[in-house]
Amino acid sequence: MQTDFLILGGGIAGLSAAAHLAPLGSLTLLEAEADLAYHASGRSAALYEPRYGNPVVVALSLASQGFYEGSGLLTPRGLMVVDDAAHEARFRDHLQHFQLDALTIPAAQALWPILNPATVAFAGYADRAKDIDTDALLARYTREAKAAGATIRTRSRATRITRLPAGWEVEAGGVVFTAKIVINAAGAWADQLAALAGVKTLGITPLRRSMARIPAPEGLDVRSWPMVIGGGEDWYMKPDAGALIVSPADEDPVEPQDAWADDMVLAEGLARYEEAVTAPVTRLLANWAGLRSFAPDRAPVIGFDTAAPGFFWLAGQGGYGFQLAPAAAELVADLIAGRQPALDRALLSALAPSRFD
Repeated sequence: MQTDFLILGGGIAGLSAAAHLAPLGSLTLLEAEADLAYHASGRSAALYEPRYGNPVVVALSLASQGFYEGSGLLTPRGLMVVDDAAHEARFRDHLQHFQLDALTIPAAQALWPILNPATVAFAGYADRAKDIDTDALLARYTREAKAAGATIRTRSRATRITRLPAGWEVEAGGVVFTAKIVINAAGAWADQLAALAGVKTLGITPLRRSMARIPAPEGLDVRSWPMVIGGGEDWYMKPDAGALIVSPADEDPVEPQDAWADDMVLAEGLARYEEAVTAPVTRLLANWAGLRSFAPDRAPVIGFDTAAPGFFWLAGQGGYGFQLAPAAAELVADLIAGRQPALDRALLSALAPSRFD
């Protein structure tokens, strides 16, 4: 099968890129699993908070704001950061970084009634954070890509990638594809895929992030509660469909895999969360884990490989894939089409694979 663009990876990165690239030429997207968005994209905390992340992530997230504001995909959530009396300086740093307003403890309790005033001394809040309807966003990008002529195939794991004089040949799912440009949107498998293609790897490292779903405290309606982050960024809590999800915010390096939660890591994170609240965790409804994949400098990698013509990197989004996807996908299309991107030159350099040369 011949195609202009061959995207390897059917998560939010690959699907959003497909929607932008499909109008520019023939496009095929290959997903290794039986379902799209099976790994990291299917296990996201689903929050749009444009001030969350390092400066490169923040810049891409802010560049995505225009898309999200008119999308109908966001609902109010809010973000709160809490800390104890021993860490006032750390709390002040968080106020500045997240651009939060400091709250009195009673005011914070009005927003988050289970806050424990005996252990929480500082709280900051912004109403800017929103929940993302990630299912609807994935469906939207899939629909747009197909409407523009894209072919999407699941159960198609790449087993061979060969460089040709004028492009690439990829064998996946028993079918051989040839393409002018291959887009590496394989998430945790991005370096493995590059190695398969004979392309120098960039050090994209998968980090496990564990999650627990717990019941809402007895008699309380949690739907309007904000997402809450501990001052050490070693736990967070977010309402979800009438229950709560709590994460130890772990980042343990693992091999690319169908991740699962580590019981001890989960227990330690839940204990840290319990220190900040008056409602103990009595049971788990479910637990799971996903993989956040980072380049060595923790900034996404978007652009053509400097030593492998036609090999395009779209990797290393970490845990920020949904909130920066609109701007990232637009950038992918601009770079491949040879258009001048809207993003400034310094940001383009911070994203380019050439920074690792």
